[in-house]
Amino acid sequence: QVQLVESGGGLVQPGGSLRLSCVASGFTFSNYDMTWVRQAPGKALEWVSSINKSGGSRANYADSVKGRFTISRDNAKSTLYLQMNSLKPEDTGVYFCAKHGSAPTGQGTQVTVSS
Repeated sequence: QVQLVESGGGLVQPGGSLRLSCVASGFTFSNYDMTWVRQAPGKALEWVSSINKSGGSRANYADSVKGRFTISRDNAKSTLYLQMNSLKPEDTGVYFCAKHGSAPTGQGTQVTVSS
């Protein structure tokens, strides 16, 4: 049974940072490209970033987060990360991890950027 458990969200002021984590189980994590998506209040899911199954420099970012967010993974720990810096109010939303190309299945973690 595939399980993806996101954590690390919270309330942060504009300009602040958060590091999200996603622990995977029920499948061979290292065999899959992985993705972060987010959903702002009242809006559709938005792709944020993806990383190749082997990690390294093979990552892609939405223009809205490029230069501020960094995706990474630790295949030994079956964990995906999203380091978010210089956060803006428009980054507010629920963040989900997912196998690339698949819908999120976890509960997500809430990120709120507000002063």
